[in-house]
Parts: sequence; structure tokens; C-alpha cells
Amino acid sequence: MKQFHLLRQLRQQNEGAAAVEFALIAPMLIMVIMGMFDVGYTLYANVTLQGAVQQAARKATVESGQSTWSLMDNAVRRQVGLVVPNANVTFNRKAYSNFSNVGMPEDFTDVNGNGQCNAGEPFEDANGNGIWDQDRGANGMGGARDAVLYTVTVTYRRPFPMATLIGLPRDVTSVAKTVLRNQPYDSQRSLAIPGTCA
Repeated sequence: MKQFHLLRQLRQQNEGAAAVEFALIAPMLIMVIMGMFDVGYTLYANVTLQGAVQQAARKATVESGQSTWSLMDNAVRRQVGLVVPNANVTFNRKAYSNFSNVGMPEDFTDVNGNGQCNAGEPFEDANGNGIWDQDRGANGMGGARDAVLYTVTVTYRRPFPMATLIGLPRDVTSVAKTVLRNQPYDSQRSLAIPGTCA
């Protein structure tokens, strides 16, 4: 009887229950809060990157843009660095004769009808590098009236390491792209020459 009486009294005691409940819930609550901070930080870094790329691309399309590549890239680095100080920022530019050619393969005559540019099949070398390419863009800013695909890739370590506990990678990679047309400061030149698939 005494044992049952002690158990009943123990069950009715609730002093310290809040501390125990908090100790059980706190780890999950902290992970959720850190996850929200991580998502917010990543979104803010992406928006900053997109804005910096758009601004740099607009400057790049004017006549003096070709002579100021490093200045534009440094402006993007500075802008991104305000939000993500230790980010690795890389740049890529590809020029196309018009917007509809962006990301498209070079034209070729599919003699055997297999959908691939095989040895001996003729193709139009749109970027002038002597081989058939899946992407017809020429590296660099191109010339007058060319459409330029400007791509910036930013890689940085997550500021909140808790995200790795739920399987997210330690590094975040963000890519921003924009396509703009160069100003008509000169006549448009073509690099396209006929070639033969290897």
C-alpha cells in the first residue's frame, strides 16, 4: 500500500517538468531555427548575386565593355563579397550571333540519320574553333550585335554548419546567368566556317 501511495504522490509532482520538456525539445527547435537562417542567408546571397550579374551585364554591352572585363568582374566580386566574404567567384562569357542560338548545338548535315555528328559529316563551325560543338557559343564577349551569355558561379561554405546534420552539403553553389545583346557599335562579324566532323 505504501508503495502505491508513493507512486501516486510521485506522479502528481510536476516541479522541474518544464526543464525536462525544454531539454527534450530544444535540440529540434535549434535545428529548425538554424535551418531557417541557412535558407534565408542562401536566398539573400542568390538575390545579391543576380543583381550584381544583371548590373555587370548591362555595363558589358556598351562599346567600352570589352575593355573593362576585369573591372566588371571585380564589381561583381565586391558586391557578392559584402554578403559572402570568402566566396569563390568564377566567370564565363559566351557569344552567339543571336538570342535563338544561345545554348544550341552547331548545325550539321546528319548523313546517316543517327542524330550525331559523325566522322565525315559536314557542319557549320559557328564558333570558329575547328570542331563540332554541342554549344555553338564562342568564348568571350563577341562583337557588335552579338548575344552574350554571362554566367557567374559562386561557391561558399555554409555559415550554419547544422545543415550538414540533415544531409545538406557543406558548400553552397549558386549560378547566375543573363543574356544581353551587344550594342551596334560596329558591323556584326561571323566566325562561321564550314567543317567536317571528326
